[in-house]
Amino acid sequence: MTKKLIAPVIALAALASAQTAQAQQQACVAPADLSDAVVYAMPIAFDAARTTCANRLAKSGFMATEGDAYIAQFRAGQDKAWPGAFKMLKTFMSEQNKDKEGASDADMGAIIANMPESALRPFVDALIGQMIAEEIKPDSCSKIERGLELISPLPTDNVGGLVTFLLELTDVKSAGVCIAAPASPKR
Repeated sequence: MTKKLIAPVIALAALASAQTAQAQQQACVAPADLSDAVVYAMPIAFDAARTTCANRLAKSGFMATEGDAYIAQFRAGQDKAWPGAFKMLKTFMSEQNKDKEGASDADMGAIIANMPESALRPFVDALIGQMIAEEIKPDSCSKIERGLELISPLPTDNVGGLVTFLLELTDVKSAGVCIAAPASPKR
């Protein structure tokens, strides 16, 4: 399986950002937390892709015709996935602050670490959406739509698990995914 084949899934899961990859280099993120982050980020990524690709996708395509119904499943699971996504965020922030010497970065990390999670969520959502939108290249829009359509038959938890598995399988070092014990798929 090539990285080009999994790129749309990873991009939609907010994992393609260069800043995120750099922040992960020394951290080890639990597979369950990464899976939760994927589930949590899917609606945000979908919205970013739909906005960025609005003039590049067909009105009869998957995102226009079935996208909202598919992503609604992820939206319904965001509250449940937030704790794992938040753990992953804290891991990134901790590692990023270790690598930076500037006081402003450490101060920002401390401010965010002390914010109540309920106040942090809208900030995280906006940041993820902006990062994803910046990473989407116009010629990727049809690939993103195709990737969404290909994974659409899977249950939401399996999508998060699949992305985590693909990162482990492809041995993406910068992802910092802890090695997981084999688990049986959900049905």
